Amino acid sequence: MKDLAIFGISALASLVSSVIAGFYLWPRLRAMNSALVLLVAPHMFLRFIGLGFLVPGVVSASLPAGLAVPAACGDLVAGILAIVAVVALLQRVPWAIGAVWVFNIWGAADFLFAYYQGLGVHLHPGDLGPAFFIPTTLVPPLLVTHALIFGLLVRARRQHVAGNL
Repeated sequence: MKDLAIFGISALASLVSSVIAGFYLWPRLRAMNSALVLLVAPHMFLRFIGLGFLVPGVVSASLPAGLAVPAACGDLVAGILAIVAVVALLQRVPWAIGAVWVFNIWGAADFLFAYYQGLGVHLHPGDLGPAFFIPTTLVPPLLVTHALIFGLLVRARRQHVAGNL
């Protein structure tokens, strides 16, 4: 029970800190393209850490494969989609915003699904072994970047629709 409390406090503190940082960043995210690149770019690097769930010894043997494999594969796809989205934004191709939408929907859903699955299998924090830091320190700020990206995409869409009326 103590481990679960430590896990929860760690994840919650990271999430609260990330939300505060997001509120600080939000007014400064003016230039759509540059802001999206800055928010998507961390996913190009950090999402591949989730592949550690597939490496024996990185995560304890008690982690269910039904959780480890989808989490690792979801992170792999999200990381690749992040690379595609950032390259598209930097090249200013017509489908760049669509690529960001695809990345962001997939990436946010992957995180939420992994948390849901972890709760469903009654995952004990000790089951994560050394990978304990992934859901407690990496996922919360990345989840906040997903929320900020959704905010930018929706705001841009509203401005586009208002401009066409």
